[in-house]
Amino acid sequence: MTAIAWAAAGAAQAQDPEWTVEGRAGVVSDYRDRGYTLSDGEPAVQGEITVGHVSGFYGGVWGSSIDEYGVGADGDGAEIEITLYAGWAGAVGGFDVDLGVWRNLYPDGDEVNYVEFPLQVGRSVGDATFTTGVVWAPAQTGTGDEANTWVWTRAEYAPEAWPVSLHAQLGHEDGGFAPDGKTDWRAGVEAPVGAFTVGLDWVDSDTEDSAVVGSVFWGF
Repeated sequence: MTAIAWAAAGAAQAQDPEWTVEGRAGVVSDYRDRGYTLSDGEPAVQGEITVGHVSGFYGGVWGSSIDEYGVGADGDGAEIEITLYAGWAGAVGGFDVDLGVWRNLYPDGDEVNYVEFPLQVGRSVGDATFTTGVVWAPAQTGTGDEANTWVWTRAEYAPEAWPVSLHAQLGHEDGGFAPDGKTDWRAGVEAPVGAFTVGLDWVDSDTEDSAVVGSVFWGF
């Protein structure tokens, strides 16, 4: 699970300025997470809703359809991925910091649920934003009784005058989900089209075939 929080709901803000409700819903041509396909190369329906407080604390739920074998042989039968999350996001010393906890659930799966702890730090320079982060999972049944670490860095370029924004990401994973180590990368473009955001990404890794992934999301 990699996406957290999207377009704000103005009505919720108007009712209570201390709280916001944000969300999105849409479809991707292939659900790729850290280079892996979790939908077996098929389209997936995804959605998310986040409730945030002015203090920076937030919580929410994210979900996606997946292929029943997408979470490994022990996950036979799981067709949905659900992530419950909570955390704090704010400015610290001129940097944007986000620290949280994710509870990843696979209904009908066999001992594949697990917990992760993400941390990311970013900073904007002109029209560019640079972010780096780490997602760490302690040893538990869902990770094969081994700890797992995914380290990533991302660059985004979004000039206000441009009709599109560009992004690129590089990650490395090692542990229960990548015993031999795995490097993944992606690059793409996004554009607002009315109330929707349309994206196109090239996704690849050194353990799985590359793919061009299209996406359409509606923010609410």
